[in-house]
Amino acid sequence: MIQNFNLFDTWKDYYSQYSNLFDEQTAKEFPAQGIGQLLELHLQFKKCLNETTERYYELINLPSIHDLAHISSLIVNLDAKVDDLEEFMEETIQDGSGQQQNEIANLKKEMKSLDTKLNQIISMLKSPKEPIANSNV
Repeated sequence: MIQNFNLFDTWKDYYSQYSNLFDEQTAKEFPAQGIGQLLELHLQFKKCLNETTERYYELINLPSIHDLAHISSLIVNLDAKVDDLEEFMEETIQDGSGQQQNEIANLKKEMKSLDTKLNQIISMLKSPKEPIANSNV
């Protein structure tokens, strides 16, 4: 067994060496270049994979992500148009109901006047003794 083994000193030496190595490596341009190359490679692979997937979907007649996004935007636009049409119809019905109520009120007035005139005609027919020329028909 080792009698003079100091764990703290060992850890301190390891930390110092590792820290120096890390500082040297980060000071170099190598890690940044390597990471840049890896990112570029990853982007090229992703682009190739996306193109291949789109071609495959087109070949087997399935919609791609772009097709689904386009369809969903068309559905949203259609939904907005239907909502606008519903609002327009509700406004038209509300505006028209006011006009219809006015027309109904006018018809009621005309019906009352016709009813009074008919009552006058009926009363004249029941009493033929009065001359027709004197009545206000």
